[in-house]
Amino acid sequence: MYAARTLGAYISTYNADNLTQGIRDKTVCCMLDVITAAVAGYETPSAAAVRRVARMIFGPGASPIWFSGETISSTGAAFCNAAAASALDLDDGHRAARGHPGAAVIPAVFAMASEVSTPSEDIITAIALGYEIGVRIAAAQNPNAIRSRQSGRWTGYAAVAAAGRLSGMTAIHLSQALAIAGVLAPNQDANGSSGYSQLTGNDVKEGIPWAVLTGMTALQLARSGYTGPEDILDHASHYDTASILSDLAEPRKIEGTYFKPYACCRYIHPAIDAFCDLNSQHGVVAEEMTDIDVQTFAWAIKLGNRIEPENLTDIQYSLPYCVAIAAVNGCHALAPIGASLLNRPDLSRFARRVRITVDDALDHRFPTETLARVVIVNRQGHRFVSSITTPRGDVRRPMDWGDVQEKFLRITAPKMGKEKQRAFLDGFERFRQGDPVSLLAMLKRPLDQ
Repeated sequence: MYAARTLGAYISTYNADNLTQGIRDKTVCCMLDVITAAVAGYETPSAAAVRRVARMIFGPGASPIWFSGETISSTGAAFCNAAAASALDLDDGHRAARGHPGAAVIPAVFAMASEVSTPSEDIITAIALGYEIGVRIAAAQNPNAIRSRQSGRWTGYAAVAAAGRLSGMTAIHLSQALAIAGVLAPNQDANGSSGYSQLTGNDVKEGIPWAVLTGMTALQLARSGYTGPEDILDHASHYDTASILSDLAEPRKIEGTYFKPYACCRYIHPAIDAFCDLNSQHGVVAEEMTDIDVQTFAWAIKLGNRIEPENLTDIQYSLPYCVAIAAVNGCHALAPIGASLLNRPDLSRFARRVRITVDDALDHRFPTETLARVVIVNRQGHRFVSSITTPRGDVRRPMDWGDVQEKFLRITAPKMGKEKQRAFLDGFERFRQGDPVSLLAMLKRPLDQ
């Protein structure tokens, strides 16, 4: 049987009663984290552009464009909300996938949940299955057959699995939708750190919103009788099919999700944490630092790493500039980033002092681990050397529910008052108790109400 058919059967027939409490708890953490990222990204030019276009090309519906007070079709809403969630690189990630499942899965599920009456249990199950399918397929890609590792290549599969489960699609329709989404996914050959283009400061980034749109559309196409190549995952030249289907039981991949305390590429996080940890220990002020050596893995060098970023996306892909922000403005200034960090000669001057070198031992441990060591030299010639650092939020240095709540409260504070923050968190408590209505209603309300 084709792998897509096996996955379709698994998605449609999985028994939600088997979900462990750990999976349930992690899923709710992922939900809050993605909503936090979407609040931060809502007013970015890229998210605003997607909303303008969505209003023109999608029909009416009951699904909210989060924080706008507007509703649209489920596909249009998922497109808009994925754009907001992924705009500032604050959304979650998974090391095995080398990308971001949450910004695709959760907008897709919540868009569908607004069209069908469903309890929290069904939403949790759909999200966990979306992460499971997306991460399995992403991790099984043959690196010799693909030119890019960007999330848009596989997050359409995740959206199909999650939204398809929630909408009650049959196994055969799910199989066809997976095939359609896989073929029509953005190829991402040019963009991102693994693409051939050197201009990473653009809004396309990893192609997550477009992949979500493709996945949601694939569901409708499959339901209407449209077909795709169901053997898409069955060719060793492109996928390790056995690993996709191995131990296909409980959807535990979501438990390996990491959360991000800073609004930049995950490849930069270990350097920031190493720098901030080292600086807090020794109290070296930015003006006294003459040289900063970031010893890390090779993929960090492939980022844009612009010293004079022109936009927020440039910042997200610049290790030297992000370290400069941490040194001059403090680590909190990276959560999230804003326009005030652009056109800053002081940050560019500091960024020029940051050197990135490849440490072979750390490079060997990538992609399973993303690690860095930082060496600071001051004006007196003293060297301060950090330990090998794992980034905060990683499964080895996890952020729990309390940490994710703190991230939500800190990042959303400029956007909403304390009363609305409490209402959101109350909505999550009701969600945990089985009632998603309050939380879904909160997403419909404008940020300023």
